[in-house]
Amino acid sequence: MIESILDSVKKSLGLSADYDAFDHDIVMHVNSAFSTLHQLGVGPAEGFEITGADEEWASFLGSDPVLNSVKTFVYLDVRMLFDPPSTSYMISAMEKRIDEAKWRINVYRESKTYAPLKERLPIDGGIP
Repeated sequence: MIESILDSVKKSLGLSADYDAFDHDIVMHVNSAFSTLHQLGVGPAEGFEITGADEEWASFLGSDPVLNSVKTFVYLDVRMLFDPPSTSYMISAMEKRIDEAKWRINVYRESKTYAPLKERLPIDGGIP
């Protein structure tokens, strides 16, 4: 299993780890997915971002294997932004899968400890 977040997303997109022409774009989209997950209450309280291939899934997910669905969500979210399918049927199917993944991740998170946004984000820079 590839532990690097960037390398695993690139592999899922059909790109080799050593091909770096699109790394900037993929990193930007991965960080966007992490922002969405943060709003769902998943991940480190201070937020999370990657800058390259050094950051690993364990840094974001910890040791909870149930959160492995986060990897699929990140891939699908990046795929929709970076290389969307060419047919409306596939776009619709991927959007439904993304929505389902967000719902399942949120339900799981709510079954654990819940930290309201006002407790996780700074009031001056975040959502009140």
